[in-house]
Amino acid sequence: MDDAYVVGDPDGLSQLQAEIRDAVARELHAQFALRADRLELADLPEVAYQVTRRVDEVLSARPVTPPRRTSADR
Repeated sequence: MDDAYVVGDPDGLSQLQAEIRDAVARELHAQFALRADRLELADLPEVAYQVTRRVDEVLSARPVTPPRRTSADR
């Protein structure tokens, strides 16, 4: 991992993508800690579920923006 990532350089990601990346990284770190730094194949569905919940938290915390109107909508 290079220093740019550690200090928060989004590596060209949008704000939302960076927030999702960070949430996924935090959850994976927590899952590895809970499982003594080892994931078994049988653990993957639960890990995926927990990661999905973290991503949902990120998306739910964002303000809802109305859909953009295009010329086709008129």
